[in-house]
Amino acid sequence: MSNTVKPYEAEGSKKKQVTKMFDNIAPYYDFLNRFLSLGIDTIWRKKAINTLKAKDPKMILDVATGTADVALEMTKRLNPDKIIGLDISAEMLEVGRKKIKKKELDNVIELTLGDSENLPFEDNTFDAITVAFGVRNFENLENGLSEMRRVLKPTGRLVVLEFSKPTIFPFKQLFNFYFAYILPSIGKITSKDPRAYKYLYESVQAFPDGSKFVDILEKTGFKSNQCTALTLGICSIYTGEK
Repeated sequence: MSNTVKPYEAEGSKKKQVTKMFDNIAPYYDFLNRFLSLGIDTIWRKKAINTLKAKDPKMILDVATGTADVALEMTKRLNPDKIIGLDISAEMLEVGRKKIKKKELDNVIELTLGDSENLPFEDNTFDAITVAFGVRNFENLENGLSEMRRVLKPTGRLVVLEFSKPTIFPFKQLFNFYFAYILPSIGKITSKDPRAYKYLYESVQAFPDGSKFVDILEKTGFKSNQCTALTLGICSIYTGEK
């Protein structure tokens, strides 16, 4: 279902349109994340990363790494030898590289342009894989999950952080109003891309969240799958193991 929603109305694959959208908004992405979420997104990322502490992963893949926020946070919260961040947007990666260089973490974090549904890595390469706010942008969700499972080592852990749909009244109604009307209006003015933050709402509505996503994890071969809702259900952390 999630692959039916595309950023733009024009013809073309979802993958190409998502790439174009993130290239367009890359210079404004970090600021808008902090501003539009009131900074809560940083707390969500930290909680997701903390689910890996017990695993003590040394080789980590961060899929849909964007501007490398998760990769950078993992260097502080975990003790990895290497983090590879992969994304389809060259412009987002360029912003990320500047942040990594500024913090002098080039020896730990490597960013690479690539497709989450065709990962350029050998089987059983990574101790852990993270994806923050990226799986709903996959053109084929099951293909992307299968690829991540392939490159995970046995007993390796997948951690997915993704928006979900609140169900509690009246928070559900307030959230939907903000996401559908306020957020796109602000995003339109500040990001210079009228569709980007409208697509955000539409893609969240289409995404199979909660137990539906857990079922998809199981279908694609992951085990010990769990879902933890955050901030009254705005966001969820999903974990699974190979």
